[in-house]
Amino acid sequence: MKFIFGPVASRRFGMSLGVDLSPDKKRCNFDCIYCELEPAKPVTVYDNPPQVDEIFNEVKEAVELYNFDVLTITSNGEPTLYPYIDELIEKLKTLNKKTLILSNSSTIDNPKIQEALKKFDIVKLSLDAVTPSVFKKIDRPAKGIDINNVISGMKEFRKKYNGELIIEILVVKGINDKVDEFKKINEVLKEIKPDRVDISTIDRPPAYNVEGVSTERLFELSKNIENQNIFIPTRQKLKFQIENLTKEELLNTLKKRPFTKNDIENIFDEHTQRIFNDLLKENLIEEIWVGGVKFYKALI
Repeated sequence: MKFIFGPVASRRFGMSLGVDLSPDKKRCNFDCIYCELEPAKPVTVYDNPPQVDEIFNEVKEAVELYNFDVLTITSNGEPTLYPYIDELIEKLKTLNKKTLILSNSSTIDNPKIQEALKKFDIVKLSLDAVTPSVFKKIDRPAKGIDINNVISGMKEFRKKYNGELIIEILVVKGINDKVDEFKKINEVLKEIKPDRVDISTIDRPPAYNVEGVSTERLFELSKNIENQNIFIPTRQKLKFQIENLTKEELLNTLKKRPFTKNDIENIFDEHTQRIFNDLLKENLIEEIWVGGVKFYKALI
């Protein structure tokens, strides 16, 4: 198949069947320093786009062949550059599968793009930085893309979107890994009001000579993001631990920041896990599912 890949096990969304809207080459209006694709000059127009039916027919065949949780629209670049994205999602909805799009957010201030993305069950938008100089350094956008317009677009989209909105921050060592930048991102997130915030780092060979940060550092930076469902994908057992919390301390922690099942197993010590289980039995903690990830939040 030309456009289909997977299904693959995603740490963030369960079993995912991918749909690559640009399988032949990179088409992106960013040239992110952490991208796994080769460096390329940003473009703003999708040349020689495939027809909707060509993509849809492949997806329909794959849906009949495979079991998966979510149909993920992505691209070797930015999927919203595909000029028929609205028509495509209309047809994909007829397959009765949960749909997800992974976007770099660059076009979210475009009302036509907002209308198309409204039709997805889950929308994941990137927000690596909110300071203009940091944004340009990490995402290397095409001329004319302004981070303030992107942020305004996110806020407007949130007002009209009823699905699950996920914001992803990818952290690069020495670029956007400063507490001050995360505090500024926190203020923006308060206005956007996403359903989940993913904080990740480089885990594949990047386009440029840059490095990721440790998972422990991601957790430290996440402390500056208040009252959000935060997901930090990791494949490793963490050295970072939360120890010997009382019931009151744990409830206060889970009220300020819901934790995932993986967080609880990885970073709570045995004593705190016992307290957590007691609170769960007492119905003082509720389960919340966002984008296929289970969170626990204090009810009081």
